[in-house]
Amino acid sequence: MNGHAIFSKNQPPIPGRTSHSLFSEQTVLHELKHYLPTQAPLKDFVHHNPLHGFQHRPFEQAIQQAAELAGYRVLFSLKEFRALYANGRISEPLLEAVILERKGVHQQAIWTINLLRKTYPALPTPRIGRLREGWKAYYQLDLDALVHPILFRLLCSFLDQGIAVSAFPYRHLDFLSAIRAMEQSSLVSLFRSKRVRRLVRSTTCTIPDLMAILVGQESLYKQYLFDQQFAHPGWSGMVSVIEDQPQSVLDHRRISLQAVIMLELLLEIDALDTQFGQHWKPLSHHYPDQPLDLFASSVSTEQWEVLCLWQQAYEWSYYDQVLAGIQLGPVEPVVPPRSFQGIFCLDDRECSLRRYLETLDTNCQTFGTPGFFNVEFFFQPQGATAYTKLCPPPFSPRYLIKERNGARNWRKSIHFSKSSQTLLRGVVISQTLGFWSALRLLLTVFRPTMRPEMASSYQHMQQASHLTVEQTSLQKENGLQVGFNIDEMAERVEGLLTSIGLVKEFAPIVYVIGHGASSVNNPYYAAYDCGACSGRPGSVNARVVCLMANDRRVRDRLRDKGITIPDETQFSSGLHDTTRDDICFYDEALLSPVNQRLHQQHITLFRQALDQNAKERSRRFESIDSRLSAAAIHANIRRRSVSLFEPRPELNHATNAVCLIGQRSLSRHLFLDRRSFLNSYDYRVDPKGQALARIVQAAVPVCGGINLEYFFSRVDTQKLGAGSKLPHNVMGLIGVANGFDGDLRPGLPTQMTEVHDPVRLLMVIEQLPDVVLKAIQQSPLTYEWFLNDWIHLVVVHPRTRALSRFTSGRFEAYKPRQKQVETISDLPSLIASDQTNFPVYRLAENS
Repeated sequence: MNGHAIFSKNQPPIPGRTSHSLFSEQTVLHELKHYLPTQAPLKDFVHHNPLHGFQHRPFEQAIQQAAELAGYRVLFSLKEFRALYANGRISEPLLEAVILERKGVHQQAIWTINLLRKTYPALPTPRIGRLREGWKAYYQLDLDALVHPILFRLLCSFLDQGIAVSAFPYRHLDFLSAIRAMEQSSLVSLFRSKRVRRLVRSTTCTIPDLMAILVGQESLYKQYLFDQQFAHPGWSGMVSVIEDQPQSVLDHRRISLQAVIMLELLLEIDALDTQFGQHWKPLSHHYPDQPLDLFASSVSTEQWEVLCLWQQAYEWSYYDQVLAGIQLGPVEPVVPPRSFQGIFCLDDRECSLRRYLETLDTNCQTFGTPGFFNVEFFFQPQGATAYTKLCPPPFSPRYLIKERNGARNWRKSIHFSKSSQTLLRGVVISQTLGFWSALRLLLTVFRPTMRPEMASSYQHMQQASHLTVEQTSLQKENGLQVGFNIDEMAERVEGLLTSIGLVKEFAPIVYVIGHGASSVNNPYYAAYDCGACSGRPGSVNARVVCLMANDRRVRDRLRDKGITIPDETQFSSGLHDTTRDDICFYDEALLSPVNQRLHQQHITLFRQALDQNAKERSRRFESIDSRLSAAAIHANIRRRSVSLFEPRPELNHATNAVCLIGQRSLSRHLFLDRRSFLNSYDYRVDPKGQALARIVQAAVPVCGGINLEYFFSRVDTQKLGAGSKLPHNVMGLIGVANGFDGDLRPGLPTQMTEVHDPVRLLMVIEQLPDVVLKAIQQSPLTYEWFLNDWIHLVVVHPRTRALSRFTSGRFEAYKPRQKQVETISDLPSLIASDQTNFPVYRLAENS
């Protein structure tokens, strides 16, 4: 029996119900699921737009509606914008240009006064929550305080993925069936009201029946359910995700949002019956019949217009610097001999590493692409029973890669065994190993080291294991094809190389470097890994595509398609740990003797670049002196990465603001302060924009989702963000809450966003405007991001460097207000000088 069948809808009308229905249960459930947070469990933490439910509307209209509906804080306050203007973070010429563009010359003076000096009242209270305020106003009862602790503990226990010492009873049943079975078999009831005990055991009770008792007037049901579920959007959103994607939890549970609502309504009636008996009046007794229109169109006000003007000026104050710097760059790239080539994830954290490699070896060439490297599949590590998805979340892979022939030597700690929770063994362990554990914890404070409980990016796959890349059998496993056939391999390698423009002049070694992140005591560890790999390290993808590209049969097929890879060229995979700034290489034994010698030289180069990268990152960390040598700083970076008390193992994507899609010459001469996603693309290889269409369809949801989650988590740290991680408690291995019975926290903690500037992503594409327009219009979901201004788009003409800004469905010429970009010759001194975001600089040739 499933959760939807426990309480049948075939029930005669009861008092308070009308004969014609004003309430559609399935419609309201659909709307709730659309607007609730969609953050997946911790193991699949992938960045997304927190306001995805409003994305079908233009950005400024959408954020106003979201603020009026749910009380979200969606932009900085007027005071904060004026402070940014006062300290020069918002450019005066750009502010004037924005006001002039949107208000015209005749209104410019009055709107300037509005922005700089006029005061405005507080924004109105949100629509959601007003109806249920009646429980406090008219009944003097805090229903949430009585119901939420019970509801949250039941949900956490039922969905638990391994923390609980004792399993939830009847967990093989769906959620409501398990509750009902507990009621029937237990001597003690969850409920105190006889009426509720009778209702919960009934097989005919429905949500409308319970709403009739609780609310009374049917026209208010929808408003009440929105009030109720948005009082705990974290738990409701998590249930919705698990209901729609059961595979998102390894230990599957059958649960639905409908079932949670049913239980919560029962708990509310139980609380009211306990307080007042059964003779209290429904909530509608104190309200008019006409419900509040939750989704009424927002009316633009002067106050909202002022905030939006400030936001636009804030964003273009930075964008203008980037575009001015791009225009000052070389039109055609200089093509030196290739010492080696490196293909990295487009991740903004790889921006600086690529810059240091290119500085230390001016003959190397680096590329950026989404970090799944165009190979989409599920992965089964050796000894695992579950599969992990290694491609962007929208993808539905049909392939499975298995790990074989590896020796697992996992380090374990008896302190993390459930045996320590039992009565007898717990006493023995606490009196013996407990003392050593306390001493070990003390030592860890002064000398942090790697421990079993650390999330290491290198543990996702063994360095010497074998991967089943090639299909050897037509038999499928759980509907998935094990491995790829040769034609499928060639198709994916061709797609990767064509998309980044690497179709000729191959170096002896082409490195494909994925990225991951190691950390300890960090429930958000998946958010630090590769978003294009569904929040996991990109090491498996890097190995898979290299094994494909080294296969001679694949190269034969590529040669037929015009891509000739020399016999001496070999692809070599690796993983960059972005927290520790270490790198691990795979399948090194497959390199030829000549390439082995070259590889050893390149390893030295990588180590030097990683030292410099660690030094640049250190300027954001209070605990490290950025004036020390690069080697000393790198050692400190490694120590803090395993520090149990360090809430900021790294800052991840903080400060991301730009995504560049073009040749490396577009930005190689610029210092972008690790704020840019870099996706390689060569317009000469793709005159019709077919590869570009694939690039934007992958990059937009990944980079746009990262950008907007940081944006809204920064401006609203409490409702859209997770607040400080210091009081967070992991709940059932699926989410975090403040304390032990709070709501799950969506979004990102302040330790990941506190240095972030909340600006929308600027995507810059090097191609002809008409080609770009056709490419972004191929997917309606992709086009929506640009048409509704959730991402800004500027196109750079590949030959003239003329700029075109996409607005209102068309391209218009754009000329940067900034005419010069300062050149920096001493980058190490600049890095050690300040912790805040730097402006865009032009790099001197020797820097």
